[in-house]
Amino acid sequence: MVRQPLTPEQIEAGRRLGALLRHARAGRDLEEVAHAAGISPETLRKIETGRLPSPGFGTIVCLGEALNVPIQELAAIWRGNDLPLEAVS
Repeated sequence: MVRQPLTPEQIEAGRRLGALLRHARAGRDLEEVAHAAGISPETLRKIETGRLPSPGFGTIVCLGEALNVPIQELAAIWRGNDLPLEAVS
C-alpha cells in the first residue's frame, strides 16, 4: 500500500499538535516523557517539531496519558478547533 502525501492542512495540524505537546511537557525531560509514553525520544522530538505530523493514534493516546492531557484536547487542537492560544504556543 502506497501512502499518500500529507496535505498542507495535515502538516499544519501536526505542527499544532506538536506545539501543544511541547507546551504540556513544559519543564519535564523529553526522554522521561518519551519513556513514559513508550516511544523513543527521537520520535517525541519529531512530533514536537512537526517533522512527524501524523503520528499513530496509539502514540498520541500514550503521550496524552504521560502528559495528563485529555485525548479530546489533543484531537481538538489537531482539528484546529478554538482553544486558548497559550495551549499551542
